Amino acid sequence: MRLAFSVFLSLSGMLAFSMPVPETVAAETSRRAEVFATAAGAAEAVPKLLSETVKHAAAPASAAVNVAMVRPDTLESDVVTEPTLRPRAWPKPPPPLKVAELPEAKAIVPPLTVMLMVIIGLVLFYAVRHYLFTLNRLFGTQRHPYLDIDIADWPTLTVLVAAHNEEAVIAGSLTCLLHADYPVDRLTIMPVNDRSCDRTREIIDDFVRQYPGRITPFHRTGGKPGKAAALKDASDAVASDIIVVFDADYLPPVGLLKQLVAPFFDPEVGATMGRVVPMNLGSNLLTRLLDLERSGGYQVDQQARMNLNLVPQYGGTVGGIRMRALRAAGGWHDDVLAEDTDLTYRLLLANWKTIYQNWSECYEEVPETWPVRVRQIMRWTKGHNQALYRHGWKMAACRHHGLFEKIDGLALLGIYMMAPLMLFGWLLAILLFYAGGLPLFGEAVILFALMSYGTLGNFAAFFEIAAAVHLDGSRERIRLLPLNYFGFLVSMLTVSRAIVSQVAFDYLLRRELRWDKTTRYRQRS
Repeated sequence: MRLAFSVFLSLSGMLAFSMPVPETVAAETSRRAEVFATAAGAAEAVPKLLSETVKHAAAPASAAVNVAMVRPDTLESDVVTEPTLRPRAWPKPPPPLKVAELPEAKAIVPPLTVMLMVIIGLVLFYAVRHYLFTLNRLFGTQRHPYLDIDIADWPTLTVLVAAHNEEAVIAGSLTCLLHADYPVDRLTIMPVNDRSCDRTREIIDDFVRQYPGRITPFHRTGGKPGKAAALKDASDAVASDIIVVFDADYLPPVGLLKQLVAPFFDPEVGATMGRVVPMNLGSNLLTRLLDLERSGGYQVDQQARMNLNLVPQYGGTVGGIRMRALRAAGGWHDDVLAEDTDLTYRLLLANWKTIYQNWSECYEEVPETWPVRVRQIMRWTKGHNQALYRHGWKMAACRHHGLFEKIDGLALLGIYMMAPLMLFGWLLAILLFYAGGLPLFGEAVILFALMSYGTLGNFAAFFEIAAAVHLDGSRERIRLLPLNYFGFLVSMLTVSRAIVSQVAFDYLLRRELRWDKTTRYRQRS
């Protein structure tokens, strides 16, 4: 049927074109042919137009469009297929621009790199210092020049026991001092009761009645608060040649006073310092970690500085002072928090020696809670930085001390500044890593410095602790050494916080620094 219909149409067309037609019919036929030709041309132009106008667009799923038309000459269906549209290939994007290549960063990255290298250099300096001290304690010659003195014409001695609300511990300290091996006629025990609000004064007065002539109390009811201010007032009432200072929680052994006084037979000695040992180390993890820290600080650090003729530090307790040297150095300064560090450098600048006695041990209480420990670190930090501000330039310009002694003295003054510098160094390392392109140094040098900074700088102090545990002969304690890294982080953050507080509030707002007493844990019997 479809074929017959097609043949019919073809024959009809042939007959129509072969028959003569009037002029009007011929004109109409010509017009229709032009219309069909125009339609055919338009159909051929559509794909070309589409390909030119949407050549960069993604081709749809039905991209192939079939257009069917009937030509007037053949009356047959021709199929025109549109070519498949393909997305235009984008040009490759330019390589990403490094932050260091930005115009704004080119002026910032080089100085930041220099700052990072300076910090790394300081950390490596302290690391080498720690290693040197550790090796000296393990393999070097040890100096204990005054331990052989046992029988002598002992000088007059006054023992100052600093006490502020110490009802729980003052009795134990006074009892130990009453049994000390020192000539009674040359010994005065003077508890310094600094404005106590508890039963401290009552307990002291009970001892005075029980031991007449042995104890001379100094009750301070007013004046400026703080240990330095109390010692300053009490020292005005001292008539002896030597004073030895203890905090009220300390329990001095029988022979300790003679050991601390013996170096004063050397006329160049202005102060002495013994070793502090925690007595409550079994309370919890914190006290055990502090025991390790104390061991490293005294058994290795202090004794190594003594061996190398550097700058041993007077610690403010378990230490003796020659009264003549104290007066020559200007006495106690009551406007400082770390009166021990302040006095160490004033004696040093006045050309007096400080002697460390590692075998002169005394027991103390260490903080048992982290908040108390944090407050203690903050007080030490602010007091130490006061000494740095006051004595740093004087120590650098001092002419009657050797180069290594001056370097060690400056290193000791700046030790608390290393915590914020290390945090700042980590921040700089991260910023420069993401910035890319360190123009001043090769990548290998930076990588080596960062590795050294992250290993030697952080762990060198822990090697001191390990060496101290070995020297003490108590190897079981070494198992806690990895946990001390947590204490290191707490100390670093606390020191940084203290420095920010000191600069932002204490100095700029001229806020007075206040003494913060350490909490006691011992129960009074």
